Amino acid sequence: MMPVALNSLGSMGGLFSTSVLYSIGCGVAVGGGLALFMIAVRGLPAKPDHEKQKAAERASELIRFAGQRGSLAAIIGIVVLLLTRWAVAGIAAGVLVFFWDRLFGGAGEERAAMRRVEALASWTESLRDTIAGAVGLEQAIPASARAAAPVLRPHLDALVDRLRSRTPLPEALQHLADEINDASADIIVAALILNARLRGPGLRQVLGALAKSAREEVDMRQRVMAQRSSTRRSVQIVVGVSVAFVLGLSIFNRDFVSPYGTPVGQLVLACVCGLFALGFWWLRKLSTIETPERFLVRDESSVQFVRPRTPAQHAQQEEGVRR
Repeated sequence: MMPVALNSLGSMGGLFSTSVLYSIGCGVAVGGGLALFMIAVRGLPAKPDHEKQKAAERASELIRFAGQRGSLAAIIGIVVLLLTRWAVAGIAAGVLVFFWDRLFGGAGEERAAMRRVEALASWTESLRDTIAGAVGLEQAIPASARAAAPVLRPHLDALVDRLRSRTPLPEALQHLADEINDASADIIVAALILNARLRGPGLRQVLGALAKSAREEVDMRQRVMAQRSSTRRSVQIVVGVSVAFVLGLSIFNRDFVSPYGTPVGQLVLACVCGLFALGFWWLRKLSTIETPERFLVRDESSVQFVRPRTPAQHAQQEEGVRR
C-alpha cells in the first residue's frame, strides 16, 4: 500500500519536486543566518563566573563524548548510506548510534548514582562510629576518610587537605557538597555544617538516621532498576528488529522500497524517522528517575575570600571554645 501511495504522490505535477526542496533548504539557511546576525549584533547577556565554569565543563564533556561516539556514528551512517542509497537513512542511523546511550541506556548512570549513595551511607556510618569514641568532628573526618569507598575518596581527601590548611570546617564541608553534587549528600553535609557551627549534642543519632535513609534509597533504586531492565531490553529489541527489517528490504528487495528513493519518499522517510525519535525521547523521559534538586547551593557572587587563620589565631579560637 505504501509504495503505491508514494508512486501516486510522486506523479503529482512536481508539487514536491527537487527545486521545491532546494527552495525550502535555502529559506531555512537564510533564516538561520539572519538569526545568527541578530545575535551577533545584540550580543548575549554576561554570565557569572560559576555559570561559565559549568558551561566549560559541559563543553569538555561533550567533546569527550563526541570523540568516543562520533567516529563510530560516522562509520555506521556511511555504511547505511552506501547500502540503502538514502541520505535520510544514513543521517538517522548516525544520529541513532551517536545518542544510543542517551536514548536506550541509563543503566550505567543509575548504577553510578546508587554506588554514590551507598558510599555516602557507608561513610556516614563510619563517621558515626568514629564520633562514638569521644572524638571531635575535625578528628573524625580524616579518620573516616581512610576507609571510604573509591567513589568518595578524592572528595574526602580534598576535604582533609582543606582542613589541614586551616580552612573553616563549615566552608570545607560546603566545598565537599559542591564537589559531590548530589541531593543525598546535601542532607548529610547540612547536618555536619549545623553541628560544626552550633556544637550541639545528638550528632550520632542524626548520622545513624541519615545512613539508614540512604540505605533505604539504595534499596528503592535497585527495585526500580530491576523492574525497568526488562522494559529497556524490550525497547532495544524492537529498535534493532525495525532497523534490521528496513535494511533488509533496502538490500534484498529494492524494488519494493524504490519509491523512498525519490525526493517525496525521502521527505516521508524523514517524517517517519522523526516520529520514531519522538517516541524514543518519550520513553527515555518516562524511564528517568526524578531526584530532588540540591538545596545546599551557595551564590558564588556573594562568596568572599576567607584568609587562612594563623596557628596563633587557631589556638586562641580553640581556647575560647574550651571556655
